[in-house]
Amino acid sequence: MTFGEFLLVAVLALPVLGALAVAATPRDRAARVVGTVAAALTLVAAVALVAGRGMGWVAYGATPPAVRPWHAVDLPWVPGLDLRFHLGVDGISWPLVVLTALLTLLCCGYSLWRVPAGGSGRALVALLLVVEVGILGTFLALDLVLFFLFFEVILLPMYAIIVGWGGDGADPAAVDARRRAGRKFALYTLFGSVLLLVGVYVVVAAAGTADIVALTGGAGLSRGTQLAAFTLLAVAFAVKSPLWPLHSWLPDAHTQAPTVGSVLLAGVLLKMGTYGLVRVAVGVAPEGARWAAPVLGVLAVAAILVGSLICLAQTELKRLIAYSSVGHMGFVLLGVATLTATGIQAALIGNVAHGIITGLLFFLAGAIKDRTHTGVLSELSGLRETAPRLSGLLAFAAVASLGLPGLAGFWGEAFAVVAAVEVGGALWLTLAVLAALGGALTAAYLLRLLRRVTHGRPTPAVAGLRPGLAGAELVAWVPLVLLALAVGLAPTLVLGVAEAPVEALVGVLR
Repeated sequence: MTFGEFLLVAVLALPVLGALAVAATPRDRAARVVGTVAAALTLVAAVALVAGRGMGWVAYGATPPAVRPWHAVDLPWVPGLDLRFHLGVDGISWPLVVLTALLTLLCCGYSLWRVPAGGSGRALVALLLVVEVGILGTFLALDLVLFFLFFEVILLPMYAIIVGWGGDGADPAAVDARRRAGRKFALYTLFGSVLLLVGVYVVVAAAGTADIVALTGGAGLSRGTQLAAFTLLAVAFAVKSPLWPLHSWLPDAHTQAPTVGSVLLAGVLLKMGTYGLVRVAVGVAPEGARWAAPVLGVLAVAAILVGSLICLAQTELKRLIAYSSVGHMGFVLLGVATLTATGIQAALIGNVAHGIITGLLFFLAGAIKDRTHTGVLSELSGLRETAPRLSGLLAFAAVASLGLPGLAGFWGEAFAVVAAVEVGGALWLTLAVLAALGGALTAAYLLRLLRRVTHGRPTPAVAGLRPGLAGAELVAWVPLVLLALAVGLAPTLVLGVAEAPVEALVGVLR
């Protein structure tokens, strides 16, 4: 086994072993420490995947495939069905793997300080690690059936996190609200899963293989098969992302989920859908992607505008941040819809930036709600007078989210618009203009948020807040602040590793 193969296996094995160790540790705090250590080791292994990239490359022929992993593990899994345990990592998946490992570590570490009401911290950390396994496996899988199975792993543990630790209390109304949110999340996800399963079956039955490396570029699939497969896969991934108009499960899930659940949900779980759209739907069915590109572009801009307008009308903090994800994912979809190297690069860095910034926003929203016991914007004014550090961090996260140049949110949104202009034609130029207008609306609702929460006379809920921040909060938040700055100032951290695989993918779309 090579070093790269060892790291790939370790990235998945460590959270599995960590979850088992947490479950076997009787003392609650000790179990949370064990889970945090497992998450830290997973992050180390994930970051190390970039070391020696290319050492594990297979010797390709004169025409190498579009997917060329840095490291790969390819073992027989179900020989009778020609299914293989095929894992690999490249510049498209690696930033998301690292982001997943980082956010899981921050959530596990945060649980050492605060465990939301509703259940034991040990069970919560074990479920977070199981969710991590599903997300990491989705980003690493290079077999369609394996991809589908990892895609489904997150359903039950995330449902349990929402229902078990979410909500605002133990009264019957709060319990019923989080159960409804959990059911809606599960039903929408199952709907997407059914479509994904059918799409996978269509591709595998027609091509005779589930290997994503071999399938990328169409693998000789007929035009009709590619159109059908792309439609099924795109709708399935749109549910998970979620993309308008299949987004209605998201605000309830975010509002009811505990802080760590919201961070993982927005930070990386949504990226499973947009990653699948690029890696699987576009890669496996390029003719379908070209056929559907104008429709995807229109839906993307509709998501940007609708999400922004809904945010302007929101009166609750977590719901506003949740709806903002609809608009940000619209920019990601617009980049993908252009089917250009610029657009797909914009989508990839937009994914990473959204994970960093929205993860920070949900950490801050959770901290504000824990302190004030309310998320209603009209009851939160004057935060800068009583908690200036918390107010300053919220302002930083908000201006990063609205796409201020020099911060991570700028690159994905700006270059998605640039990519639409590059495609040219009346439709794409119109979409570019409307998307730019959506960016202005994004700035409007986030500045409105800051005006309502940080300015003005302190309300009773805010007046008695202590000004300082807990050490555990700083440990969880500072890495995200630094990453938002680092990716904003040096986008090559993401774009540099993704350039070659994106060019290879775009090559099969021409």
